[in-house]
Amino acid sequence: MEAFDLKLQTRSEWVKTTAVELGFLDCRIAKAGKLEEEEPFLEQWLKEKKNGSMSYLEENFEKRLDPRKLEDGAKSVIVLSLNYYSDEKQHAGAPKISKYAYGRDYHKVIKKRLKQFLYLLNEQFGEVNGRGFVDSAPVMEKAWARKSGIGWMGKHTNVITKYEGSFYFLAVLIVDIDLASDDPQSDHCGTCTACIDACPTDAIIAPYVLDASKCISYFTIELKDAQLPTQFQGKFNNWMFGCDICQDVCPWNRFSKRHKVEDFNPNPQLLGSDKKDWENLTEEKFEEIFTGSAVKRTKYSGLMRNIKFLSS
Repeated sequence: MEAFDLKLQTRSEWVKTTAVELGFLDCRIAKAGKLEEEEPFLEQWLKEKKNGSMSYLEENFEKRLDPRKLEDGAKSVIVLSLNYYSDEKQHAGAPKISKYAYGRDYHKVIKKRLKQFLYLLNEQFGEVNGRGFVDSAPVMEKAWARKSGIGWMGKHTNVITKYEGSFYFLAVLIVDIDLASDDPQSDHCGTCTACIDACPTDAIIAPYVLDASKCISYFTIELKDAQLPTQFQGKFNNWMFGCDICQDVCPWNRFSKRHKVEDFNPNPQLLGSDKKDWENLTEEKFEEIFTGSAVKRTKYSGLMRNIKFLSS
């Protein structure tokens, strides 16, 4: 951490307190600058096409690594987390949806809070220029979460905290005011390889390295092909949208606590639908269950493709 500055520390404490008041799980701060450590890894990862068909990850390479190229005058990166963990379960035997998509689309929920946060920053400190990002722009949220000390990067490439596990969303506010930055956390994965061992498609090809083109979440959400690759037949463990396997087996997630965000509560029909209901899902019912949901990203045709793949 930089040399102690009372003004910066006081500002940062206000920022963190306000984040908690807005319902965020945690808030940490990093100095805006280039992600030097991540650059060679990202370059090689993209070169080896581990992004699969997600060509957008190859765009804005420099902006992805340096927030100052996204926001003129950027000085600080405020990193925020928001818990989405749910202990509610779908109907036994039903095709599964990742917990993050149980409720309302997190992009909409978090962007609203980021707007409010920026408004409060302006009220408190005068004119503050900044932008909020949540998984929808060339921002490496996980890298900033690690750098700011929100948590450490787990071997499954999700960010983990000691007291809450990894079931939370990440967002950042890039602002043009100086704030005291936080120190990164140390890695606490140790010799554990639970996530690597549990992945049925071998997507975690090495500790801290994910081949996204083999990930169940990639297949069921990002891949737009009419047919899913036959070599992965029988390896989806009944996941029709997303996948929580690597997080479910992580020992740190025994500390996960149920979220307090009403928008993330699941539609009762989602939990109550059995295997037959999903196999016979109509487009009308799809719209009814998933209004305002992140599941809309895969569209009705994509979800039905996934469901048929599970049963074929």
